[in-house]
Amino acid sequence: MSGRSGAIDVSGTSGTDGAGGGRGARERLVVIGGDAAGMSAASQARRLRGPDELEIVAFERGHFTSYSACGIPYWVGGDVPDRDRLIARTPEEHRKRSIDLRMRTEVTEIDVAGARVRSRDLETGAEAWTSYDRLVVATGARPVRPELPGVDAPGVHGVQTLDDGQALLDSLARTEGRRAVVVGAGYIGVEMAEALINRGYEVTVVNRGREPMATLDPDMGRLVHTAMEGLGITMVGDTEVTGFLTGGGGTSLPERSRGLGGGRVRAVVTEDATYPADVVVLGIGVRPETSLARAAGLPLGEHGGLLTDLSMRVRGHEDIWAGGDCVEVLDLVSGRERHIALGTHANKHGQVIGSNVAGGYATFPGVVGTAVSKVCDLEIARTGLREKDARRAGLRFETVTIRSTSRAGYYPNAALMTVKMLAEHRTGRLLGVQIVGREGAAKRVDIAAVALTAGMTVEQMTMLDLGYAPPFSPVWDPVLVAARKAVAKVRKGPR
Repeated sequence: MSGRSGAIDVSGTSGTDGAGGGRGARERLVVIGGDAAGMSAASQARRLRGPDELEIVAFERGHFTSYSACGIPYWVGGDVPDRDRLIARTPEEHRKRSIDLRMRTEVTEIDVAGARVRSRDLETGAEAWTSYDRLVVATGARPVRPELPGVDAPGVHGVQTLDDGQALLDSLARTEGRRAVVVGAGYIGVEMAEALINRGYEVTVVNRGREPMATLDPDMGRLVHTAMEGLGITMVGDTEVTGFLTGGGGTSLPERSRGLGGGRVRAVVTEDATYPADVVVLGIGVRPETSLARAAGLPLGEHGGLLTDLSMRVRGHEDIWAGGDCVEVLDLVSGRERHIALGTHANKHGQVIGSNVAGGYATFPGVVGTAVSKVCDLEIARTGLREKDARRAGLRFETVTIRSTSRAGYYPNAALMTVKMLAEHRTGRLLGVQIVGREGAAKRVDIAAVALTAGMTVEQMTMLDLGYAPPFSPVWDPVLVAARKAVAKVRKGPR
């Protein structure tokens, strides 16, 4: 293949051995990616097989390993005072467990036929080939960064890694202004809006959709919209960003939309308006980082993620596994593949992969799409299908929405919450739940997540033996109130 002549082969003796050749009986596991899925896989494999049996080489292009990306907004906002608190295990700790972890080293090619990977040291530029007996692809996801004028200007930030979080904090420290614009109102956008409010910024959120949180149905997203405005956040919906105005640019809208000027960002431009900004955060979402896999001919799904079987083995490839944000997983409710970028899944994938590459057997059955978030004291939760998901899957369904309280109504500080429930027509099978409310609301979604995983009907849910005491719940928990209402609606027949 072209371009290989400058790379050193470190696979074994004289660069001629096959996978495992020249190393005795010891096998080599190569891991691409040093965060949740990759290092969970490496650590689990090491627990099950010692260094004399299994050599583990891991590549990470960044400066950090095994950290909580989900915690970055809370670090930026000041709730978490120190970056290192987000790090579960340092490179040195991994190395002490006989994992050859190579930091600031990027894998640039996977040679499936030759069972080897090509890597480049980002500090020195040196390249090398490393052979493998088993390969784990855990390349994560990349933030969506639209190709718009000025998007690469200083002061425009994506937030996906600890390096990104540090760059944003450094940027905040350098600017004297206090105006922030967040582009996108998904989980990252909403959480970063809160972080910037906590830092004393005037925050505007510009969103393509009418309501924030597209993972909710619009009627539930409207509750989030209202609450965010009540917190002092300016919400701008149904709006496309066309560019970013930078320092020294023109003043007319056509000039601004072309991104003229150069220098640091100073405004976000849409078709209808311009929003001044001293800092911009992109919260548009993420896509699977599968460029390496695509180039290697590994199978990708509809959403661009790697396709695996239940053991997280890449389909059609006996010695390659994949996990984390770069894969697609089975939705247990709809029966379809979907891409969900969450650390909870990534860590489970890693555990499964590590067990399997070490000679054991474990499976990851799928997901029901559970997620929680918050903006200041507003809690947001969802699991299962939205209305449009159910329609896309060809399901007939009923919906109910109820309002209740987190505790017995007479107990101090009982907070309101809204619960929306979807149930399949005729069968009454639970299809999805969304919850928006104050303290005590979000984690109630776990009841629904278990019910979805078990394939329960809403009628079965009404008799769940949930914990009750006035400080924790009304006599009828809000999720069960919604289930009772759904039972009545399902029994009435078609709409």
